[in-house]
Amino acid sequence: MSSRLNPYLNFPGTAREALEFYQGVLGGDLRVNTFGEFGAPDPALADKIMHGQLETPQGYTLMAADFPPGMDNKPGNNITLSISGDDTDLLRGYWAKLTEGGTVDTPLEKQMWGDEFGSFTDRFGISWLINITQQQA
Repeated sequence: MSSRLNPYLNFPGTAREALEFYQGVLGGDLRVNTFGEFGAPDPALADKIMHGQLETPQGYTLMAADFPPGMDNKPGNNITLSISGDDTDLLRGYWAKLTEGGTVDTPLEKQMWGDEFGSFTDRFGISWLINITQQQA
């Protein structure tokens, strides 16, 4: 039996937009279920995402939902998504698209440990790290 650990993000009504944006950047298969599909009686929730899951060709899984009724939106800095690897073109492409409309904290450039690294917050308020491993001489 196998298991896996996946990030699960919550949004204040923008889960569909965020997931579709991430799918546009990362590719893959996106499945979403709304509160309405599961019989939520509140019409205001009918089109909100109860559960969404993006499975990408790179093997990433990203899950997300809109906050359910009664759950407070308490954004914070306690989660960051990190993508790393040695496919420079792929990772620079992710950087270029994910930073659109966001705020770059650390530009994607060579760091003291030899890799290219950058950090940013995307337009949905999610923090990201990208590290491009460089071949060691």
